[in-house]
Amino acid sequence: MPTAISGGGRIRTNIPAQNSYNALMIASNKIATSQLRLSTGKRINSAADDVSGYITSRNLLARNSALKAALNSTGDAKNVTAITQDSLDNINNLLIDIKEAAAIASSGALGTDEKVALAKGAFRLSQQIQFITDSTVFGGRQLLWGNYSGDWTIGYYADDTLLEIDVDLTTGNADYNVASGDFNLNATTAATAPGGNTSTFAGVTGLNLQSLNDVSESDLGIFGVTQVKTTITSLAEAIDNVNKVASYLGGIQVRLDSQAELLNSQITNYSAAISRIEDADVAVEQLDLVKQQFLQQASTISLSQANQTPSNFLQLFR
Repeated sequence: MPTAISGGGRIRTNIPAQNSYNALMIASNKIATSQLRLSTGKRINSAADDVSGYITSRNLLARNSALKAALNSTGDAKNVTAITQDSLDNINNLLIDIKEAAAIASSGALGTDEKVALAKGAFRLSQQIQFITDSTVFGGRQLLWGNYSGDWTIGYYADDTLLEIDVDLTTGNADYNVASGDFNLNATTAATAPGGNTSTFAGVTGLNLQSLNDVSESDLGIFGVTQVKTTITSLAEAIDNVNKVASYLGGIQVRLDSQAELLNSQITNYSAAISRIEDADVAVEQLDLVKQQFLQQASTISLSQANQTPSNFLQLFR
């Protein structure tokens, strides 16, 4: 704190001038600080500005960045569930059409040729099911081959350990009460896909849609009188199982939607906390800048006047 000391008639040490100079330096430093804060928009530009605030804001910034990464991960997981659900919806529609063909074939009013034609048409639909299964891919991995499982980081504990959600589409997942998550029909493809089995489709053992192509005038096979009822029942069960898998994924997506909303809210709140600690109040800084500029000008004038004091004593030697 400066003290008003005149120094009397001593001119070797000009205390008033030094006080004015010190006040000028303080005002200039504060002006520089205010200008820095106004130009950067930040109250804390280095640890020296606020030691505790610097640590707190940096910790909050690090967590906020992690939450943004978790939000991206949540979005990726939602993409997996959405892509898979869309494919399952298409498979469901195709199975309904195949079941309808089987139901029509069960009518005694149809002849052999009509039943064969229905089977061949249904087989084309089953080929489309295989195409959908093979083309349902995310991140270079097949989603409907019965071996997909992925863990997605959607949050963090206080010690930064991971909070994860599992999207399990493996054949052994019992959450959706389907014995098999395998939707492969093609024997070659199924052989390369872990868990593949041509005689088990959508959790229905013995349902082989490839056998639709085996229906002929000499052997109606699964469209024959003795087998068509079993075929219809198996297709109905397959449709139900496809819907169970879609429902399982729908539940996960609902949770992911909720988590995305939570993360967006948390990111906003953390940003607000960081802003409160780190950002400059422009109005306050501008007011302080004006005050310091006035003090700077006053100190300059005072310094000029104090430097004139020694010359006044020269009158004593005239």
